[in-house]
Amino acid sequence: MRDRWLNPVAARLVAAGALMLFVVGVLVPAAPAMAAPTFKVPFPCGQSWSGQTRSGHSPANAIDFNRTNDAGDPVVASAPGTVDRVTDLGGSSYGKYVRINHGNGYHTYYAHLSGFNVSVGQSVGYGKVIGWVGSTGNSSGAHLHYEQRLNGADIKIRFSGTLALYWGTKTYTSGNGCSSNTGSGTVRTAGANLTVRSGPGTGYSAVGSLANGASVTIHCQTRGTTVTGTYGTSSIWNRIGAGRFIADAYVYTGHDGFIPNVPRC
Repeated sequence: MRDRWLNPVAARLVAAGALMLFVVGVLVPAAPAMAAPTFKVPFPCGQSWSGQTRSGHSPANAIDFNRTNDAGDPVVASAPGTVDRVTDLGGSSYGKYVRINHGNGYHTYYAHLSGFNVSVGQSVGYGKVIGWVGSTGNSSGAHLHYEQRLNGADIKIRFSGTLALYWGTKTYTSGNGCSSNTGSGTVRTAGANLTVRSGPGTGYSAVGSLANGASVTIHCQTRGTTVTGTYGTSSIWNRIGAGRFIADAYVYTGHDGFIPNVPRC
């Protein structure tokens, strides 16, 4: 059988078509993947929460967050976006939940809330309180069920670009909505050193001490064990570093109570 030959005109058209396909294939790149938002832990600045992941969770990549007496604690937006769902499913599934659209196909879910603090269409930023920890829906106790999704599918969660622990339980400390504002104070005792604790209370372990007259930078304040000291009786504790707290009753700050513009831990 003889080969079939194209006439010169047809051959030129075929060659041109092939060249066009080649050029199109070379010059038209695939659409680049859109970068994920910088998600942060969905609780106020400085708070530490226990987050659990488990393969049997639904969906598998979600995190359940807990801490002692957490019912009613504020939940905040983990990245800027627009609230596109505020829903109450009653005693089933997520119960009361909020969904935030962060653009480029990314959403976050906050479920089992006790109540809402946002509405559909509202723009939110880091640290904006969207609701409170509860036990609504299919929940056996107060906690926050948290998800990150891309184009509708749940994805493994990252905070500030770092992958969450899969699978197991890990303590996460929030850097969400942290202000650059700090306060200052001076330790005032009867002469004895002031004990520095690992947490906001006398039941926490001692991790150091400060001499009378020492100057401190206060990164955030919280409530803890009630202490009677130089400046009366107070339950306020000042965080002066990572895992370093001192009783405000022994610190002169120039304010009676919480220092204005210094964030709460």
